[in-house]
Amino acid sequence: MRYARPEFASRIVAPADLARHVATLPRPLVFTNGCFDILHRGHVTYLSQARALGASMIVALNTDASVKRQGKGDDRPVNGLEDRAAVMAALRCADLVTWFDEETPIARILECRPDVLVKGGDWPVEKIVGHAEVLGWGGAVHSIPFEVQRSTTALLNKIRTL
Repeated sequence: MRYARPEFASRIVAPADLARHVATLPRPLVFTNGCFDILHRGHVTYLSQARALGASMIVALNTDASVKRQGKGDDRPVNGLEDRAAVMAALRCADLVTWFDEETPIARILECRPDVLVKGGDWPVEKIVGHAEVLGWGGAVHSIPFEVQRSTTALLNKIRTL
């Protein structure tokens, strides 16, 4: 028996194709980014809250090399970019999933020109990459407070001790 390609696969978009896909999304457009290595309750709560700020949302993932440069540990990411993108695209909150290899997602932000830029509560608005640009074109920037205290690092430490 042959199975159809999962419908969520069409929501994974290479950076080179991003602008064309963004043009089809309803506004206001939300943009967020991160590693999202081992998805947990804190992630999905945050992503749901971010998505509620607009009519569509783009999630930009750090590439594997980008995650490694962040110094999260030699064994990170646990899940490679292809797997993280598939999991993120399968969530209903993500309309498009893309990636960036640079130190920051500023190139993707400039390509998308989101109406709303969002990061988690550990990021003050003035430290969120792209905040000046988004505010400059009349958008909004939000730092969403953590509702559920979870972290991939803490989860991995717990697994290692079991």
